[in-house]
Amino acid sequence: MNTSATTFEAGSTTAQPTLFLPALIGFFFSFRVFSVVLTVRVLQQDPQVGVAISLGVNFLLLLLVVFQTFGPAPRTLRSLLRLPGLFWVLFFLGFSGCSLIWSVADSLPAAAAFWGGMASDWAMVILLLRSGSISEVSSSLMKGIVYGACCVALVAWILPAQSDLRLGDEDFLGPNAIGYACGFAMFFAEYLILVRREKGPWKFSLVFLGITLLRSLSKTTIIAFIASGITLLLLDKSISRKTKVIVVLSLIVIFILFSSLLVSYFSDYTDTDTGDQAESLSGRLGIWAYILNEAVDKPLIGHGFHSVWHVIPPFYSSHFEARHAHNELLQQFYAYGAVGVVMLIGLYGSFYRQIKKLPASPLKAMLFGLLVFILIRGLADTEAFDLSLPLWAITLFSTLMSEAMLSPSQLDSSDATLPVSNLPLQTLSPS
Repeated sequence: MNTSATTFEAGSTTAQPTLFLPALIGFFFSFRVFSVVLTVRVLQQDPQVGVAISLGVNFLLLLLVVFQTFGPAPRTLRSLLRLPGLFWVLFFLGFSGCSLIWSVADSLPAAAAFWGGMASDWAMVILLLRSGSISEVSSSLMKGIVYGACCVALVAWILPAQSDLRLGDEDFLGPNAIGYACGFAMFFAEYLILVRREKGPWKFSLVFLGITLLRSLSKTTIIAFIASGITLLLLDKSISRKTKVIVVLSLIVIFILFSSLLVSYFSDYTDTDTGDQAESLSGRLGIWAYILNEAVDKPLIGHGFHSVWHVIPPFYSSHFEARHAHNELLQQFYAYGAVGVVMLIGLYGSFYRQIKKLPASPLKAMLFGLLVFILIRGLADTEAFDLSLPLWAITLFSTLMSEAMLSPSQLDSSDATLPVSNLPLQTLSPS
């Protein structure tokens, strides 16, 4: 038996070679938020063309992954699917797919295509993890995500500001999407810096993405990231006190520079006189009340996948069309009823329990920070199809945590390889 096929790195902190396909997929995961904007503003095509291009690239990448990973592999899909939390991932994928049968979506073919895109994301990640070095695949995927988010941030700065001076496009890309893309990618940069100890532009990327997140004025995402940052600084003992002081002082300076914008927008957000605006606090309350009223009509299995867009009528004088419920728990209840609530609790509860079992380490601190970020962000925003913490990301981090649990001493600084016979991911594929 080939020894290299029966070992993988546990907690390796040496620089990992960047694999092209995982990095490309990671870049796509981040940058696709701009697909419609670029198609309309640059190519002068309809928005539907941008959506079709994004889905087409998604399925093309899946085909490339299937082609590359076909054949013998260091581990089987069955061994990966036995990882903690993967039951809930599969349950969510299966139930959301079945909900297309009773979905009230404006276009069932479009809903099926979007579900296929979500499933494709997950399939690409798990196939890559099955066939390659977990350290190399995960690091390459994360690097692609960070690079993609930096490109998102760069384009966001180049685009003309919206009428309210926030980043984004008035018609096709809100500042919340930009803020989330930047905020989410920052956790992958943190992983590369704190856990893998990789050298490269990751610290610069972290600063650039952080400033862009603040400039986006995506209020919930900013608050969520601040809370996650506090969690990380409190839990990660590997960060020196001097570094923590520098980080805090730098944040204070940046907030002072943006203080006038922040005060203005938070004032508008809480102003009851702006209740006809979807971005105000009272405006969000109106959206939540309406969708909750609709959700209780189908309390058991909900309205199905992709059942908000062009189904829920426009809100307020601005004719704001919601793509989702702007609250993760409410979104799952509306789409999948009580089953959706159970799935959400199962997914995040399983993820929390897996983090809690980790020994004290930068990985544990970073993942606790990520969970705090996701939960707070979910109070006032969510995703139209996937969860705020995507299914592919849950699978990726579950794999990394299972790897880390095998050798807790390797989480901080050293390299090691472990025999496959000791691993839950050990079985060689017979085909």
